[in-house]
Amino acid sequence: MNLQAAVLTTALLAASLPAGAGTSCEARSGPNTAALVELYTSEGCSSCPPADRQLSHLADSLDASAAAVPLALHVGYWDRLGWADRFAQDRFAERQAWLAQANRQRAVYTPEFFVAGAEIRSWRGSLRDVVRDVNARPALAAIQLHAAVSPANVLALDAAATAPADQDAAVLYLAVAENGLVTRVMAGENKDATLRHEHVVRAWLGPFPLTGGKVQVRREVALPAGWQRDRLEAVAFVQDERSGEVLQALRTATCPGA
Repeated sequence: MNLQAAVLTTALLAASLPAGAGTSCEARSGPNTAALVELYTSEGCSSCPPADRQLSHLADSLDASAAAVPLALHVGYWDRLGWADRFAQDRFAERQAWLAQANRQRAVYTPEFFVAGAEIRSWRGSLRDVVRDVNARPALAAIQLHAAVSPANVLALDAAATAPADQDAAVLYLAVAENGLVTRVMAGENKDATLRHEHVVRAWLGPFPLTGGKVQVRREVALPAGWQRDRLEAVAFVQDERSGEVLQALRTATCPGA
């Protein structure tokens, strides 16, 4: 599919939220920058499945010490080709357009990767090196994230972030992503294909501005019956609202009893 014109040293790996009541997940960022890896994708895009697989197996391609936070953000502007992507949200297309503007792009497209807020066109061969380069940077923000699911199927997210006072455009974002999703596509460019997805963003919260170099937020997300509680992960990241640079990111670490 072609372009569409459009106006910490610690690796936080396995990241499922708890399946049982009374358990929770917690993560703290390290001294170096974890790489936020955003993939803008669509089930209606015939060139997207290879990129989806690349994101799904990202951890397998990285060094054991690497720190990456992958997210798949599905966009809906290809729904007109015959298949409506059930994971697409308008806000993801809006975010992609904002990142494209920050990167001085003339168009958005799928699949499109951004790492730490920077566009990566040669993702097939360079993602590993780009993640390593981001990991080498001292972190410009620190994040603490706690996630817990109640018996009433409500996910509570408690997050705190700090950054130097001169990072006056820093904002915090929270996301909930789901793994192990499968779609049998019945129309459009991927007709008759079975697509498998990991790290699919299901909920998106923010931005929450850092005031005086800090912010603390608590948000609750009601989990629909169709979401797989044991395959969810919580994500937090701090981004410069002016430049688009991601200053730090993390996922919930492996949960006790999960």
